[in-house]
Amino acid sequence: MSTRPWSEARLHVVTGKGGTGKTTVAAALALALAAGGRRTLVVEVEGRQGLAQLFDTPPLPYEERRIASAAGGGEVSALAVDVEEALLEYLAMFYNLRSAGRALRRMGAVDFATTIAPGMRDVLLTGKVKEATTRTRHGHRVYDAVILDAPPTGRITRFLNVTAEVAGLAKVGPIKTQSDGVMAVLRSSQTAVHVVTLLEEMPVQETVDAVTELRAAHLPVGSVIVNMTRPPLLPEPALAAAAGGRVDTAELRAGLGAAGLDAKLAPALATEVVEHAERWQIEDDNRGTLAGLGLPTIELPFLAGPVDLGGLYELAELLRPDEVAA
Repeated sequence: MSTRPWSEARLHVVTGKGGTGKTTVAAALALALAAGGRRTLVVEVEGRQGLAQLFDTPPLPYEERRIASAAGGGEVSALAVDVEEALLEYLAMFYNLRSAGRALRRMGAVDFATTIAPGMRDVLLTGKVKEATTRTRHGHRVYDAVILDAPPTGRITRFLNVTAEVAGLAKVGPIKTQSDGVMAVLRSSQTAVHVVTLLEEMPVQETVDAVTELRAAHLPVGSVIVNMTRPPLLPEPALAAAAGGRVDTAELRAGLGAAGLDAKLAPALATEVVEHAERWQIEDDNRGTLAGLGLPTIELPFLAGPVDLGGLYELAELLRPDEVAA
């Protein structure tokens, strides 16, 4: 697999319309980027514990926990960010108020604060992700890459850009410093936002809209990842003919007979062939729409049944760039 144009990124934000498999892609990307002895962290911010289910582990706490090994001795850790814990950490880090923060939580002030300032929740979440991305130990990065299982496409631009909005409310002090630091990372080449989609009209349109909004907000888009694709069952000339309703029923009867099947199935089979060809044509049109975005596009195959750890490793092989190969 060739080197990705976003290969220098350290923070990979994965978004997509609900149902496109963005959490699965985020998990597979974490495995892919950990190949060759690297260390990655995959972060969940929506409280769904989707990563724990995929990696078949107990629910993730608000602490970084090693959950998988990658090709070549790499390690994948995971973190489920809890907003209350992130706020306590923020108060301790910038205001030395951890004990006061615990008292505020008992009083319900944490919920109150995030309710009257809704953007604060996203600031805390993105701030924690930025901290993990830039953290060093003994002069070296703790993680080679951080992968964020982000909110869906309908909310992604506001989620990533809310820190800039909050920064406008605070002209000086820790909040201003924190906000500026987060936006500096999110708008730099250290970050790549990947949009997961299916070859269906609504996910493709949401992908186009999201990419347009991200670019307008000066947030770097990395790639489009087309998930759950299936190969055509017919050669291209036959597909084109079938999409136009041209199917040789006599040939189908002969083929069914040769296979020892009832030739009377030919009309029903012809209908299936036309429907398959029409569906493939729609998918191909959607590929053209995605190509118009001018972004690297990666296609991942449909995996039968629920995705398990074996399926994640299979997808990781397809996502792995050369520079992290074992």
